[in-house]
Amino acid sequence: MKKLKNQGSNICFLVIVILLALAPILAGAGIIKSTSMVLFLGKCIAFAIVAIGLDLIWGYTGILSLGHGLYFCLGGYAMAMYLKLQETQGGITDFMQVGGLTELPLIWRPFQNIFVSMLMVFVVPGAAAGIIGYFIFKSRVKGVYFSIISQALTWAAYSMFIALSPYTNGNVGITEIKSLFGSIKGSGNIDNMMKVFYLALLLLVLAYASSKYLVDSKFGKLLIAIRDGENRTYFSGYKVSKFKTFIYVISAVFAGVAGAVFVNFNGSITPSQMTISYSITMVIWVAVGGRGTIIGAIIGAFLINLCEYNLSSGSLVDIWQYIIGAIFCITILFFKGGIVGLVKERISKVDRKTD
Repeated sequence: MKKLKNQGSNICFLVIVILLALAPILAGAGIIKSTSMVLFLGKCIAFAIVAIGLDLIWGYTGILSLGHGLYFCLGGYAMAMYLKLQETQGGITDFMQVGGLTELPLIWRPFQNIFVSMLMVFVVPGAAAGIIGYFIFKSRVKGVYFSIISQALTWAAYSMFIALSPYTNGNVGITEIKSLFGSIKGSGNIDNMMKVFYLALLLLVLAYASSKYLVDSKFGKLLIAIRDGENRTYFSGYKVSKFKTFIYVISAVFAGVAGAVFVNFNGSITPSQMTISYSITMVIWVAVGGRGTIIGAIIGAFLINLCEYNLSSGSLVDIWQYIIGAIFCITILFFKGGIVGLVKERISKVDRKTD
């Protein structure tokens, strides 16, 4: 029984993966009438990946980042630039022509190659996080000050993307793009949709497995030590800034991969995904699910977005945001461990009664 309890998060994740794996099959068989639900679940997979990354730095290391939308968008733009160039056959886009450009900008040229583009999905967010993390953590900036700086950097990047409209298409972003396997919308493209969906699901499994490996290792114990007593860890001889920078880079890479997955299902990427409010929403996913658990981040990402999907239409369209906000406030005030923490507490009470 104890062994089964210790494997609870893995069993829960396996159930989630099985249910997700069945979704495209049911759509192909016509049991799920609309493929839009499958596409939405694909976006939720992307949100779950970025939530895992946030849980690594917030739940396990105690670093509250309110700017992960930046890394999400960097990965998303890297993927979108490659997909857009596939449509234009390597030529300039319509918005570049409107912006006065006559040839493909130098910054876009590496994205003509699929291997370079896929590498950029990892490298660009990771490099940006590495530079930011190195200077911030070396200066021992932490707590609310780090959160404010992450917000400011995200806002600066957002403004830059808007200003460079000939290169980024401003606030419209890169739109009307197909997935890696072609169009995935409509009943005639279910095969392409399945390929993209299962690739995204594989990435979710890899993100979960690698994260569990990290947090269950000695490295993970050091992250918890930093969270619970950074000064004590520092005076124990560990270079805390290096550990914090490393996990911050890993978290940013997860966010970049999530952005790339999101683009394939959404068909577009805009600076709106880089806003501070979007980054705060990511934090809500982790808080509601239960931070410091990995599986809680996944559950929170799916639960909140499924609630939004169902509440943002019909009679609740005007108040659904207040409902999501109320869920977050109730969780923070009364259930600090989130859904996973609440379940663990109930299980512990049952165990004590049976003993």
